[in-house]
Amino acid sequence: MRFNQILRVNLSRNNLIAKQQYVPKHNPVLEEDIKRLQEFLMSKPNIVVLTGAGISTESGIPDYRSEGVGLYARTNHKPIQHMEFLRSADVRQRYWARNFVGWPSFSATVPNHTHYAVARFEREARIQAVVTQNVDRLHTKAGSKNVVELHGSGYVVKCLTCDYRIDRHEFQDILNSLNPEFRDAPDMVRPDGDVEIPVEYIKNFRIPPCPECGGNVKPEIVFFGDNVPRQRVDHVTEMIYNSDGLLVLGSSLLVFSGYRMVLQTKDLNLPLAIVNIGETRADRLADLKLSAKCGDVLPKLFNFKN
Repeated sequence: MRFNQILRVNLSRNNLIAKQQYVPKHNPVLEEDIKRLQEFLMSKPNIVVLTGAGISTESGIPDYRSEGVGLYARTNHKPIQHMEFLRSADVRQRYWARNFVGWPSFSATVPNHTHYAVARFEREARIQAVVTQNVDRLHTKAGSKNVVELHGSGYVVKCLTCDYRIDRHEFQDILNSLNPEFRDAPDMVRPDGDVEIPVEYIKNFRIPPCPECGGNVKPEIVFFGDNVPRQRVDHVTEMIYNSDGLLVLGSSLLVFSGYRMVLQTKDLNLPLAIVNIGETRADRLADLKLSAKCGDVLPKLFNFKN
């Protein structure tokens, strides 16, 4: 094997190991459980899929709560709070400095087998739509068309005062021009695109005001403590009402915006299936629960091979 081939193999292996470090410990999935989930989907062709951070860990984006590997377990990091962002210029400066440093890695993240499987199921009319709690846009990258980003997206920046919006890539160019000294800052990506960087990198970070009204800007993400827009909630409610049931992938359902979908599903006497490593808030309500890694399950359904 030539040197370049060996190098590519080693880089690929190292990349896989890096991505798997955020996946919690789990048991192998049983073939009979995969068959049960396949039967669930075959008997209910109009399913809504709800996805959480657990499906993106295999792409190298850590979640918050997983035992041993989530950000709460590995660091003292607490996610950005909506009211703190609104009230404090220092908080906004710290958030944007971290987001700026983490953006190249975060935006370069690629979908994994689960994202591609979900997109394929949509094309084959096995599912109705995807509602995701993630802001990483990996479902769209994988080819899913009918996607509702429940908590918004890290790929859009908006003004808090007026209707101004800008693509996050374009905003990165603006931040680059204002903060050239940040190019060598360390990088540790988080689920919301945030990172951990030293204080000395933060105190002089410059954030441009809205060019139209001079207001403050933020990613179009529903931060902790904020509410999902009413119109989006109503849209998801209508989707559940017109569905044959709900499939939850990679979510502990501890955040109410997702758990609310489960409650509505059961209020309508519709079936609920869950695939997640470890317990979830809705295990007692599930008609089918697989305690497994999504990447071990979804690609094997309907003989799918990516």
